[in-house]
Amino acid sequence: MGQIRLDGIVKSYGKEVVVKNLDLTVQPGEFLTILGPSGCGKTTTLRMIAGLEEPDEGNIQLGDRMVFSRSDGVVIPPEARGLGLIFQSYALWPHMTVARNITLALKEKKLSKTEIAARLENALDLVQLTGYAERYPSELSGGQQQRVAVARLIALRPSILLMDEPLSNLDAKLRTEMRASLKRLHRDLKATTVYVTHDQIEALTLSDRVIIMNEGKIMQEGTPFEIYHHPANIFVAEFIGDPGINLFHGVTKNSTLDCGDITVPLPENLASADRRLIAAIRPEKVLVSETEKPGWQKVSTEILQPTGADTILQVRIGETSITLLQPGFITLAEGSKLWINFAPDSISFFDPETQDNLRSTAD
Repeated sequence: MGQIRLDGIVKSYGKEVVVKNLDLTVQPGEFLTILGPSGCGKTTTLRMIAGLEEPDEGNIQLGDRMVFSRSDGVVIPPEARGLGLIFQSYALWPHMTVARNITLALKEKKLSKTEIAARLENALDLVQLTGYAERYPSELSGGQQQRVAVARLIALRPSILLMDEPLSNLDAKLRTEMRASLKRLHRDLKATTVYVTHDQIEALTLSDRVIIMNEGKIMQEGTPFEIYHHPANIFVAEFIGDPGINLFHGVTKNSTLDCGDITVPLPENLASADRRLIAAIRPEKVLVSETEKPGWQKVSTEILQPTGADTILQVRIGETSITLLQPGFITLAEGSKLWINFAPDSISFFDPETQDNLRSTAD
């Protein structure tokens, strides 16, 4: 059953169109993340796949079965779609043990006691909660409660998993642990997974493919590498990356883009005179030297933010502020001079009018 296919999906609330003619196919066994800001339509899309919302137009197909078609009058209810769902809320019964929370749905399916016991043991093992079967939710940490919710789905063994920001209620350490757990689970279960989040780290670390949405439309789809290194437009370039990408507005002059305080090297195909462009470069791609080098541009250090393994530096040249990301724990006095340069193959260029990427060859 694993494939999910959406064709021409439109969804409105009153006069506001929140999903606009969406076409999307998720391949069997794929981990697809829908990423975007609040209100972009990502959760609505997930809920329409689940059957919790009905599209105004379009078709939804799970495997070879049509579960929704406005034109043909097909509406299969959520409980008959064979899906597994995890939301922000763990939705655990507080008066039931971990074992009962996981096996309740299995008993309703009238599986044998032997089969239920085997599935419970397997599910607890996969989420690393063996020995917790007789505990109650109040006796578990937030991360453990979320793993119980995941174990409940594993025990049901659906071929499709839908997850709506399941880690948003956890602290940073638990999020990191749960990301590793979810990646391991997907590898073991091989279930088709649609994961909704506004957290780019989750999208980049978990996904086979990422869909970035904004205002009800897909802005770009691709692998995490493609999304990060080859943003299709300014929106994607700015939305992905922490610290954020550097953008420089300028006018082409021979082989460079004149951005006022700085100049950026241009590829040959963009080197026509007097053309307005936007150059973009990731903070970690800016070349940095503490000693002067011929042709490099001198900047003044303003703010340092050591994060442990890396240091974020805010530097300035004239009126232009530039963000750098350097490995290691760097200590520099405010006002220290650095020299920077831009490798031509690390720069993307965008059309100011269309906002589209004209060239992206980042490593």
